[in-house]
Amino acid sequence: MVMKQNKNTRRRRKKKSIREISTTAATMSTTYIKNPSHSSRTISLIVLLPLALLCFTFLLLPLSAYLRNPLSTATFTSGSACAGVGTAAGVAVDTQRRRAELSVLVGVHTMPGKHSRRHLIRMAYALQQQTAAALRPSAAAAAAAVRVDVRFVLCARPMPPEHRAFVALEARAYGDVLVLDCAESAEQGKTYTYFSSLPAMLRFGSGSNSGGGSRPYDYVMKVDDDTFLQLDAMVETLRAAPREDMYWGVGLPFQNRESPPFMLGMGYLLSWDLVEWLATSDMVRREAMGVEDLTTGKWLNMGNKAKNRVNIFPRMYDYKSAKAEDFLENTIGVHQLKQDLRWAHTLDHFNLTRLEPSSKLHNF
Repeated sequence: MVMKQNKNTRRRRKKKSIREISTTAATMSTTYIKNPSHSSRTISLIVLLPLALLCFTFLLLPLSAYLRNPLSTATFTSGSACAGVGTAAGVAVDTQRRRAELSVLVGVHTMPGKHSRRHLIRMAYALQQQTAAALRPSAAAAAAAVRVDVRFVLCARPMPPEHRAFVALEARAYGDVLVLDCAESAEQGKTYTYFSSLPAMLRFGSGSNSGGGSRPYDYVMKVDDDTFLQLDAMVETLRAAPREDMYWGVGLPFQNRESPPFMLGMGYLLSWDLVEWLATSDMVRREAMGVEDLTTGKWLNMGNKAKNRVNIFPRMYDYKSAKAEDFLENTIGVHQLKQDLRWAHTLDHFNLTRLEPSSKLHNF
């Protein structure tokens, strides 16, 4: 009888323990749902953070917009939520709304494999504008009225897979790479493809009456990747220059100084109306091949164009040495910087490598 009572007692205690455990578990579950722990918040953060970063990346760097309109990416994007797509109408409206007093597109002709050279040039031109504004506060107001866009111009053929990947990375990171459907050779029509592609690429009409407010740039420049430009000096020569039928550059010293038959390939520019004419001229298309600077002059001469010619000789010239006397005081451009050491000498001379003397971070 005693043993039976003991068994009944143990059963009651066991049932009570099970009920207590169940009640405790239910209470804990309810508490967890109402008040999630730090670990649950951490897990949620880990899951959501990559999605947020992905959204942020594609908002700032809309690749689809770049592929459709490479020149618009650095100046205009539109989008909402996690999508950003540049539109042709939006580019046109934005460009006209923010139209500068003077605008220049500088196309640096380079090759896909020259990644380090492009980065050097990119820094040099960005720092020029910062340095000018810092040294001359009045330059900031003047710079606001001027728009100079620097783009790197490459041909799609040939382009090995590794170069294609790195060029695409640059295009997404900086938005300043223009890849043309052409063969990578100055004498095989690259310059013609560059000029003739721009009206369609910028989504503007290529008719002769589309000037004035509709043109995206006043001038379009072709420059070599071994040429360093003083952008503020270049702009000063353009402020009073004609905006139409204009051909600017360096003529050979023994040719007609007032109206050179062609400008040297180190760097020259055309007014926008001439770019539009090149894009539609059958004669120019037939004469696209040849030594590029001579060929450009030939097109203009045969078409009876470029009556306004601005010869900046001798302010753009070939590099001679690192000596100060071999750089002109009123330099616009220095050519033949094919080696990094020549770039270093030139950037040093024009104070682009100057560091703050009081900084403790640079112990050269």
